[in-house]
Amino acid sequence: MKFKDITGLTLEEMKKKVRELGEELFNLKMKNSLGQVGNPVQIRTVRRDIARYKTAIGQKK
Repeated sequence: MKFKDITGLTLEEMKKKVRELGEELFNLKMKNSLGQVGNPVQIRTVRRDIARYKTAIGQKK
C-alpha cells in the first residue's frame, strides 16, 4: 500500500489496520517457522506496511 493512500484514512482506521496487520504478521511468522509459507517475502511487506501506518499515525498526532 502506498503512503498517499494511508494518509487519507482516519486515526481510528489506521489503528485498526495496524492491529489487523500485527495479527497477520504473527500468523505468517508461525507458518514460516513450520515451513508452510509459500512466499516468505510477505513477512517483509507486512512489516513495512505496519511501519507505514505507524508513521502516518505519528504524523497525524
